[in-house]
Amino acid sequence: MNSKLLNLAPWLPALAAVLALAALSLWWTGGTDPGVVKRVPGTDAPPGVDTAAIANPAQGGKVTVGTVQPATFAGVWPQFRGPNRDGQMASPPPLARTWPAGGPPKLWSVPVGEGYAGTVIEAGRVFLMDYDREAKLSVLRCLSLADGAEIWRYAYPLTIKRNHGMTRTVPALAGGRIVAMDSKCNVLCCDAATGQLHWAINLVREFGAKIPEWYAGQCPLIVSNTVILAPGGPDALLLAVDLAAGRPLWQTPNPRDWKMTHSSVMPMSFNGQAMYLYCGSGGVAGVNPADGALLWDTPDWKISIACVPSPVPLPDGRIFLSGGYNAGSLMLQLADAGGKLAAKPAFRLPPEKFGSTQQTPILYGNHLYGVRPDGQFVCLNLEGKIVWASGSGQSYGLGSYLLAEGLIFAVNDSAKLSLLEASPSRFNLLGQLQVVADARESWGPMALAGTRLLVRDFSHLVCLDVGAK
Repeated sequence: MNSKLLNLAPWLPALAAVLALAALSLWWTGGTDPGVVKRVPGTDAPPGVDTAAIANPAQGGKVTVGTVQPATFAGVWPQFRGPNRDGQMASPPPLARTWPAGGPPKLWSVPVGEGYAGTVIEAGRVFLMDYDREAKLSVLRCLSLADGAEIWRYAYPLTIKRNHGMTRTVPALAGGRIVAMDSKCNVLCCDAATGQLHWAINLVREFGAKIPEWYAGQCPLIVSNTVILAPGGPDALLLAVDLAAGRPLWQTPNPRDWKMTHSSVMPMSFNGQAMYLYCGSGGVAGVNPADGALLWDTPDWKISIACVPSPVPLPDGRIFLSGGYNAGSLMLQLADAGGKLAAKPAFRLPPEKFGSTQQTPILYGNHLYGVRPDGQFVCLNLEGKIVWASGSGQSYGLGSYLLAEGLIFAVNDSAKLSLLEASPSRFNLLGQLQVVADARESWGPMALAGTRLLVRDFSHLVCLDVGAK
């Protein structure tokens, strides 16, 4: 063997180690295929697939426009529970106070996806958050109030399994835009006239929301070009979003880790302090509209299975809460406690006296009107005493109701519509109509625009003319 190689032999292992380290360094710093990139979770997708749409399916939708024109008929029902979010239409055209034997005229009927989602109405257009089960598409639909024909639809892929209906939410209208939430907490904002998407957010992915059992039932609130939502995420009990751009404006802390319920946010004012009320999974809270700060909260009201009705603000800082599943009712009283607001129980009602499982009671003329668990329609005074009940022969189940011109329109589970007098003097039934034959689960909130009343059961949407002749 060469003597020089023999002299290097003891150093060969060290030399090999140095060369290996140099090769590894070259590979690590730039010797690899320049096409290799670091994997970021959530960005994997087949060629041609929009990764943003995967993060939020509502962003990957498509508008389909028909040739139908909106109705010229006036009237507006712009959000959940009407113009003032109180279940009432303040000044409608004259309404019929008695009905003929056949009931008010049925103007049109259209099939809708299985569920309980309610409609909103503006400028001769009817808007509905729907679901196409065969195509597995979530669909925001715009229909003509004239005949129910479709003006446009915005549809996007979303897989929803049957679970006591597949839709539950009511959109909100403001500034020529329609804001809606689908069953899996995707929120989208479209142009009300054309259906074009302006923005979309995913409350689960972006704000840590947990989809409630039986899917989302919360209805967006729009105040002064701001969309108010309640994700119930770790850092966002409530959320304010700019209507124009979908940009988050503020988030409310969630120190008690309350989750999203089926209840919706309600506006209120007390001693000059505006606030938003929300029933989370573990209690009730009041939030400052200016910055989202938590003004007060209380664990005194919670429902073990599903919290559905929304809070009812009353005069003098009182808040009426009701629920099913043996919850009954609770009246809270707001008060200033050492410079801070606090909510204390004023009285409770057992479920056999009053407790609304699904619909939110209506405050009218210093009385509360609603349906208790045994199905009877009830009138309560503001001290919680029963003024009258409809009796066991008149059962309204989980159906919705609204009030206009001193009249209550109430639909029961099987889509029988009743016209009631909104008076504390007595239960007074003025008329009835079977809206849909062989109907079931007619639980979706009704809407009234002018004299046009929209009623739905599990799979049909019907328009009635309830005007005076």
